[in-house]
Amino acid sequence: MTPLLSVELLTKRFGGVAAVDGCSLEVREGTVTALIGPNGSGKTTAFNLITGYLRADAGNVTFDGRTVRRPDPTRLARAGLARTFQRARVFPDLTVLENLAVALQQPWRALLRRSLGHAERARADALLEEFGLTRVARDRAGSLSFGQRKLLEFASLLMGEPRLVLLDEPAAGVNPLMVETMERHIRELHARGLTFLVVEHDMHLVMRLSETVIVLDHGTTIATGVPLEVQRDPRVLDAYLGVA
Repeated sequence: MTPLLSVELLTKRFGGVAAVDGCSLEVREGTVTALIGPNGSGKTTAFNLITGYLRADAGNVTFDGRTVRRPDPTRLARAGLARTFQRARVFPDLTVLENLAVALQQPWRALLRRSLGHAERARADALLEEFGLTRVARDRAGSLSFGQRKLLEFASLLMGEPRLVLLDEPAAGVNPLMVETMERHIRELHARGLTFLVVEHDMHLVMRLSETVIVLDHGTTIATGVPLEVQRDPRVLDAYLGVA
């Protein structure tokens, strides 16, 4: 079965430092796959290369069976590949509902009117309800808590009905209750067919959610397998957990 996302020998250098060095990974459709590794191992840089926020020095990205020759965030989002960031990216001066409107990757002129058609408004209302944001729909996004901004970013990317979502540390900086909320949303969306690639440092969350775990060290893929296998891999224990 052809993977939904395939990354082959992705490489990115900053001066003499290889942030990503021959990284290869696959994400099968309908799975939750985790990408883990110690700080500085290249996880977020890999996300940025895959989604076009950085230009790779070498390597190939294939999404839905097609080679992505010049990754571009907007084109990829329209094709069904969307991502979040460690610090949620929202439009703080727009309302929560307006953030959902502009998230549709509409032509730039549509950003000025910040409006939704009937079907799109129904989808926005459903997402606001699902993510517990209905009561703040008319509030400026800048007034939300950090956790609420993460939920808004998550809900916004779902407006485009993606097939694959890359989550960059969804549990970082939020309280345990919000971690539970994030996990519930991931599980429910996965049950409805959405595929996830998740960068996360919360190893308990990773092991609960993931079917496959990919481990990076110094920008290179060193292990891939089911959670229990990866937990016991000596290379992972040495690189990630600091145990020989």
